[in-house]
Amino acid sequence: MGKELLLKTLRHEITEQVPWVPFAGVHAGKLKGFDAEEVLKDADKLFISLMEARRLYDPDGMPVVFDLQLEAEILGCELLWSKENPPSVKSHPLAAGKTIPCACRIPAADTGRIPVVLDVMKRMKAEVGDEVALYGLICGPFTLASHLRGSGIFMDMLKDPDYVRELVEYCAEVGCRMTDLYTEAGMDIIAVVDPLVSQISPKHFEAMLSDSFKAVFDYIRSKGAMSSFFVCGNATRQIGVMCETGADCVAVDENVDLAAAKAITDRYNIVIEGNIPLTTTMLYGNQKDNMKYVIDLLESVDHHNLIISPGCDMPYNIPSENTIAAGQAVRRPGDVRSMIENYESATEEILVDIPDYGSLDKVLVEVFTLDSDTCAACAYMLKSVADVYDEIKDVADYIEYRHTKKENIARTKKMGLANLPAICINGDIKWVSIIPDREELIGEIIQYAGKCCPAKKAVVE
Repeated sequence: MGKELLLKTLRHEITEQVPWVPFAGVHAGKLKGFDAEEVLKDADKLFISLMEARRLYDPDGMPVVFDLQLEAEILGCELLWSKENPPSVKSHPLAAGKTIPCACRIPAADTGRIPVVLDVMKRMKAEVGDEVALYGLICGPFTLASHLRGSGIFMDMLKDPDYVRELVEYCAEVGCRMTDLYTEAGMDIIAVVDPLVSQISPKHFEAMLSDSFKAVFDYIRSKGAMSSFFVCGNATRQIGVMCETGADCVAVDENVDLAAAKAITDRYNIVIEGNIPLTTTMLYGNQKDNMKYVIDLLESVDHHNLIISPGCDMPYNIPSENTIAAGQAVRRPGDVRSMIENYESATEEILVDIPDYGSLDKVLVEVFTLDSDTCAACAYMLKSVADVYDEIKDVADYIEYRHTKKENIARTKKMGLANLPAICINGDIKWVSIIPDREELIGEIIQYAGKCCPAKKAVVE
């Protein structure tokens, strides 16, 4: 079963069971007591961790590494390392000027941390490659372009779309080169992971990104591998344009209604993958919560062209027993359904105080994220606010609420936010899964300053 089950699903064949793919990135290191930096820099520690994830979670497919900053680091981005998360991008080499990197800077097998990744890919292929389908994850062209250019790329989309197209085309070439390296190392599936696609409109995707994504998926197919298009955040409105890129699979997170999205992917005969919630269920739930979520998910959709997985890269501290329970529900749904019959998740009431916005001395900008250290879309939404802070600091403050904390989950619900990331100004929901451009954001803050503290509005103006 295992590998062949997953590949049959991706070939749209009828199967007796739904495949199970736990996205254990740096979480795999947790299983052996290694931190995120250790497993992303040390081939032996990464290999040992992946083998433990394979033993515990019995996957049909698994990623070798989940790090969307690998290519960015090679291309000149400074990284900020963490013990429990993949690194985040700290600097953007193209932020100061709209240039295109030289073609000579396309990653090679001996650059950056690629030797570590290729070493582990080959070892995993030799050890479990006949039984488990192995994923090579590459940073999608738009997210990589954003890493290089910074948040300025969102203004570029409005004022210089030709530059955006050219930069994304270059990043697609990087993706094709990474595909060469990973398929040569034996990867069965190349996943193009592009969180920021969820933060733009389908119109912008079609106008500036679509051709580059199609080129990458065509290239993956030419190398004899299967493909997946993985977008975090509320990608609901992008499902159609994602399907039109020619990917074999579309993978989504908890922000997307899987049943509604599958109605679209089924029209294109494309596999859909997802989408067990990472924090509310996998991190903070118990075994029965995870079983129930999977069973409910399986009962909500037709099982053809379906893969069950976590919504994205699993948080480092997810209890292993929760992941095992989710896998059992995929493997033995009949038995598990009996185990959780009449089970209702316990509701933990956490009291949170919502500010009295009318009495604040300054406008309050609240950024609600899954986790800006691990979610690129969240990071760039937070950065859109941080980048204008010097201009608005006399009239406004900002704060981030990460969904990785229980009190912030409760706060998100109390604010009426159904999807993340999002920005609220003085309690009003202003942007959800759309990153505002600089001028729009400053304009809104100035308007709020004028309402609550007119004297301070003039300071910014």
